[in-house]
Amino acid sequence: MAMTTPPTSTPSSERRHEGWLARVARHCSVHRWRTILAWVVVAAGIIVASATVGGTLVDEFSIPDSDAQRATDLLSERFPARSGDAAQIVFAAPDGTTLRDAAQRRAVDAAQAAAERVPGVVGVGDPFAGRGGAVAPDDRIAYADVQFREQAFEVPKADVDRLQEDVRRAAGDALRVEFGGPVISASQGPQTSTSELLGLLAAVIILLVMLGSLVAMAVPILLAIVALGIGLNLLMLAAAVTTFNTITPTLATMLGLGVGIDYALFIVTRYRQALHDGAAPVDAAAAATATAGRAVIFAGLTVAISISSLAVIGLDFITKLGLGAAITVMVTVVAAVTLLPAVLSLLGHRIDKGRVPFVGGRDDSHEARMNSRMARWARLVTGRPIPFATIATVVLLIIALPALDARLGSSDAGSSPPDTTIRQAYDLLAEGFGPGFNGPLVVAVEQPAGGDAAERLAATLREVPGVASVPDPVVNRAGDTAVVTVFPTTSPQSAETADLVASLRGETVPRALEGTGARAFVGGQTAAFEDISARISDRLPWFLLSVIGITVLLISMAFRSVVIAVKAALTTLLSALAAFGVLVAVFQKGWGASLIGLDTTGPIESFLPVIVFAILFGLSMDYEVFLVSRIREEYVHGDTPTGAVVHGVAAIGRVVVAAALIMSTVFLSFLLGDDRVIKEFGLGLGVAILIDAFVVRLVIVPAVMAMLGRRAWYIPRWLDRVLPRLTVEPPTASPGTTRTAPEPAREPA
Repeated sequence: MAMTTPPTSTPSSERRHEGWLARVARHCSVHRWRTILAWVVVAAGIIVASATVGGTLVDEFSIPDSDAQRATDLLSERFPARSGDAAQIVFAAPDGTTLRDAAQRRAVDAAQAAAERVPGVVGVGDPFAGRGGAVAPDDRIAYADVQFREQAFEVPKADVDRLQEDVRRAAGDALRVEFGGPVISASQGPQTSTSELLGLLAAVIILLVMLGSLVAMAVPILLAIVALGIGLNLLMLAAAVTTFNTITPTLATMLGLGVGIDYALFIVTRYRQALHDGAAPVDAAAAATATAGRAVIFAGLTVAISISSLAVIGLDFITKLGLGAAITVMVTVVAAVTLLPAVLSLLGHRIDKGRVPFVGGRDDSHEARMNSRMARWARLVTGRPIPFATIATVVLLIIALPALDARLGSSDAGSSPPDTTIRQAYDLLAEGFGPGFNGPLVVAVEQPAGGDAAERLAATLREVPGVASVPDPVVNRAGDTAVVTVFPTTSPQSAETADLVASLRGETVPRALEGTGARAFVGGQTAAFEDISARISDRLPWFLLSVIGITVLLISMAFRSVVIAVKAALTTLLSALAAFGVLVAVFQKGWGASLIGLDTTGPIESFLPVIVFAILFGLSMDYEVFLVSRIREEYVHGDTPTGAVVHGVAAIGRVVVAAALIMSTVFLSFLLGDDRVIKEFGLGLGVAILIDAFVVRLVIVPAVMAMLGRRAWYIPRWLDRVLPRLTVEPPTASPGTTRTAPEPAREPA
């Protein structure tokens, strides 16, 4: 019996016509051990460099040209002793006693003495003397400020831990002792290791079901971990020359794990399809990278550009959040198109080893794909496009309705888990001194030396509705600068406090200082977040224009169609609005909040919507690129417009579903953490990805493209001439195809 042998590689005459990406992938595939060794050496060098010269993360918020920033700068210049941050020790006497009882007073004194011995502490307040502390009217609750030499992010965690341990030990059983303030908040930081592990575990299960092979499952997981590890170490290297917020690694981890697994999954799936269609391993790796790899590069660049557009907002910490996340994305892209082809060619047909019994084998051949459930779904949607598109759009608009009541601001320690010391300190202070005590406004007054402008201002502020108390001003030695602390009657995250800030700045302060030659700036954390909200609102149109404009331009260049580009932008906006509606419903209105560990409601973080939108716009373009590039590949190779949609969805739809489930699970796993901001990011991005993949990309996009037909590929002739050529589909037809590529639709001559 005659036997045929599968080809071992593509003939050299055909390789000469390969694109640059296929040549790179082929080189990495042929020289696989050399490629893997190069990655090991580079990774080791980056890790060693990060460990030796890497920087630290800083929770630093600079808001140029804002009232809060002017207050901060003035106090830093005129009150150098106040440059460090403080922790707060909150004391509570047991029921039936007061802090002025002998035993409790001795415990407070012992706690103060223990705090003074902690390294880095330069002063401890005395609540009974009213200096750096106070006792509540009922004598049951008091606090003492513990002033550190450094700012909160620079205080070693060991010193913060020692403060808490020594003070609790000194106070003994006579008092309840809790801790709050910026130093305590900074020492906690986001705790996400459990979330990351659970996200990976969920990804493993989904990949096993999707790929049906232990080896095939392990490849995307390992690639994502390697790329993420290198990306995070590069982030710490970058932190040596600039500042990154402590939340940046968490956001980078969310994004890095998600895109790392997804990008590898798309290439691995295309590789297995080529193997099952008879290609040799080296050829399959080159072909997978030349097709799916092109989409990966384009998608990764789109994500990086989208989140880098946060720089338009003009707030340094937001810009750095975007840049930090972009680092992990770009490392993932490079690994996917160089390291992954080497690993795949090394594995060869062993990619199918370790079959999972209860899943069964996966046939990725063309014939099997066209008889799959995804193909039948595509035929159903394209056969009735108007009802499907209409119903899906109406559902998303209904989900987005809560966003109309959105209120942006900042959460405070009152949103922390009830069992944390910072939350318990917050609750005790609110009980003893009123809810506004946890978010004082700091008014920095610049006055003529020896003047009484600060005293006049304090007297005026005491009469303002919504102000609970105003202590006497603190004046510097030169007498030209004073600090007036204002305690509102409402909590830091309440709308009434935001209104008070606006009223003080717009009317009360200017009127009180009229004719004194002095000027004042309302600062403090609560006021700073109001300034952040105002800055974002001012720059929002430019930010949206840059993100949407650049994306529309890139999609138009890639697919030679303005219709596809505009459709992609509009559908992504719809996904973002729906996700934002869910955020408002849960975090602001409290619908189902207890299910994710929240016991209080509050505003959405002022900076969160733009960051979520930038990330979502980039990630949703991933699915758009992967799906539409496959549809266009079929279309330019001769299929009908509707047939191309069906073939494209059949080929890539199952992968989009798996990729979306993986990425959304990674994001949603961060709901298990304690930090409210991390929960907001996790829910917003997780829900957005699910909506975008399942409703937009697999319902609205196929339906709209079926309705448009050849008009979906329309581009004006003048624009087609002007735009650079940036193709996502492979430069040549797949082996064995004889179809002729039709001309894209253009306007009549």
